[in-house]
Amino acid sequence: MNPTLVRLRGVERRFGSVVALAGAELELRAGEVHGVLGANGAGKSTLFNVLGGLLRPDGGTIEVDGRPVVLTSPRDAWAHGIGLVHQHFTLVPTLTVSENLALGLRGALEPGLSVQRAVRELIERTGLDVPLQPRVEELGVGDRQRIEILKALLRDPRILVLDEPTAVLTPDEIERLFDLLRELAGEGRAVTLVAHKLDDVLAVADRVTVLRAGRTVLTAASGEADQSELVRAMVGDGVVDTIALGLGPPPSGAPPSAPHAERWVVRLRGVDVEDERGWRLHKVDLDVAGGEVVGVAGVEGNGQRELARVLAGRLEATRGTVELPEQIGFIPQNRSTEGLIGEFDLVENVALALYRKPEFHSGPWLRWDGMKRVAEEIRSRYEVAAPSVATLGGALSGGNQQRVIVGRELEMSADLLVAENPTRGLDVSAAAFVHDELRRLASEGVAIVLLSTDLDEVLALSGRIFAIAAGTLRPVSSRARDRAGIGALMLRGERRTAVDSALERGVDDG
Repeated sequence: MNPTLVRLRGVERRFGSVVALAGAELELRAGEVHGVLGANGAGKSTLFNVLGGLLRPDGGTIEVDGRPVVLTSPRDAWAHGIGLVHQHFTLVPTLTVSENLALGLRGALEPGLSVQRAVRELIERTGLDVPLQPRVEELGVGDRQRIEILKALLRDPRILVLDEPTAVLTPDEIERLFDLLRELAGEGRAVTLVAHKLDDVLAVADRVTVLRAGRTVLTAASGEADQSELVRAMVGDGVVDTIALGLGPPPSGAPPSAPHAERWVVRLRGVDVEDERGWRLHKVDLDVAGGEVVGVAGVEGNGQRELARVLAGRLEATRGTVELPEQIGFIPQNRSTEGLIGEFDLVENVALALYRKPEFHSGPWLRWDGMKRVAEEIRSRYEVAAPSVATLGGALSGGNQQRVIVGRELEMSADLLVAENPTRGLDVSAAAFVHDELRRLASEGVAIVLLSTDLDEVLALSGRIFAIAAGTLRPVSSRARDRAGIGALMLRGERRTAVDSALERGVDDG
């Protein structure tokens, strides 16, 4: 058996009246990839924030190399070789990518090795290509996720924890990341992957641990772990969506025709978007009818963010015509900076969207009683792990923040819903619930545009599918309606995006 590098015993942690950890146990061994599963609010991020020195436990012990340690800061954790890739990004938005990577090193480089050289060598090794000169605030969540991974790897950790790193990566990037994790484990490191999708964990992990309600409820070798047993350990008994679980391919063929397809809700004609970096969208035409789900798939940096914001009415086109309905729901890809305000409670965060609806007004005043009622309904229906609607948005886990945002935008009952990676960070039961809600809204005549890096999600939910590459939107034919066909279309087009150098190293244009 491989030597144990880290052992967590009986770890407890409370946040006021909320019990986040209630005696959690975890053992990380050298030479292994260890998968950690659990529903939203199970305590996964809290447990690893304790291991990373970001939180002090209320009880329990931490052992590194067989000796008890007290970790009072991330610096203490790094001194023991513990590196975390956080679910919530820890980058400085106003600094460039290079500056963020240099800031993360803080003297950890080998003598004579420059930051630029170290970064170039690591990008070449991992395939996690990112532009180095832009400020982080100019980049999407996919690029930010790659930067977080690179930042941790630059410090050469012995114990590496990645919290939901695959949520916004493409299938090819996920495969390369898994190859890298196996390589790192093969060098004698302890590697931990925290995820919600079973296929992500079982594809790479040697052992699996499941947390539920702050407790460790199962640990097993991945080859011996029965999938139904893992599901029950994570979410209890009940029916869950196999697509959300990652246990099989999406249904073949397009979903049934939209019942309200005669009513066009969105019309884009010749839409261009240009910024200081050049053209982000180029001659985009798109019609979306009430009652249909239109899927958009693409590699990060190819215009999805700009398209979503044009559709949501938050970005003005440089050229072309844009016809949108008055009521638009918007689920943004970056929940912490675009979706919620951490200092607002649940009622106030719900009000950020619902204030636009006339039924929540009484003359010039907002009807806070109505806002509170909707917030309570969202907390209950979407199973948001919060003691009350007075809980601050910043006190919620990432998955529970996503539940609030999704619930709020679905409650808008808008004519158009623009959804960017709506199930990012959600556990299997919550993702299944969101899928069902999107189908329900479409059946009621809502036009939905789904922009997702999860091709299985796009295939499962969308009637029509488009691939976006270098700012150009292309329809996906029935013959290309599978992962391979869509992937080929995603990589077509003029090479002027953040993945340029990766493509130029030999990725086929399809």
